[in-house]
Amino acid sequence: MALEPLSIRQMEELTDDQYEAVVVMSKRAKQVLNNRIVEEMISESVDEVEMGVFDEVEEKNPEDYEELEKPTTVAVNDFVDGNIKWENTQD
Repeated sequence: MALEPLSIRQMEELTDDQYEAVVVMSKRAKQVLNNRIVEEMISESVDEVEMGVFDEVEEKNPEDYEELEKPTTVAVNDFVDGNIKWENTQD
């Protein structure tokens, strides 16, 4: 689950500009994190509506904790695998 070192040469094969690659991976990591936050908010709102109780604070059980891959790791892997498509509009 840890992030493996990324070779600069490997990045150069995918794009000519290293800084552009870092920005693309950074924006993808933000997208992954935002998607997770939205999904969590949606699932919490559905649970609240089904229960009909809005005043009680739900305690989370540590046994129910699901460890997800870090957004940065997902973004770098997507970039290296070629799953991210982007276009430089600054040129």
